[in-house]
Amino acid sequence: MTPRPSTLILGWGNPGRGDDGLGPAFIEALSAYALPAVELASDYQLNPEDAADAARHGRVVFVDADRLAPAPFRMRRLRPGRLEPAFTTHGVEPGAVLALCRDLFGAEPEAWLLGIRGYAFDAFDETLSLGARANLARALEFVRTSVASGSFGEGDRCPNPSA
Repeated sequence: MTPRPSTLILGWGNPGRGDDGLGPAFIEALSAYALPAVELASDYQLNPEDAADAARHGRVVFVDADRLAPAPFRMRRLRPGRLEPAFTTHGVEPGAVLALCRDLFGAEPEAWLLGIRGYAFDAFDETLSLGARANLARALEFVRTSVASGSFGEGDRCPNPSA
């Protein structure tokens, strides 16, 4: 029996809406590195079912485009939130996935949200803006280094763009 990966990195977004596709683009680019003990997944949106996958890991990193983050990205620690009652589960937040993970599976993985700064969201376009591509490259390097070191640090992180 093979050991389960200790880190799940889950990116989401719509690749047909420009920079909204940063989450899936991140997962696609990171897959080229074949990081040990890391499982990768992407989708258009987060779903309640993602809690079952998160429960199998010691750490979960959620990756999405962020309209307001400082460039190149913001990394922040997450805690379980609430799954708000609604007609649909479209738009489930990472904190709600973590709450389901805890409540349904008794698991509380270390969790982070990586918001990669994007700029162009309104056009139907399957390409990332130049700025988003540069931010994506910086986020990839940060995550590769963090996975190798075994730590994403503490609290919020907004790297200096000139570093």
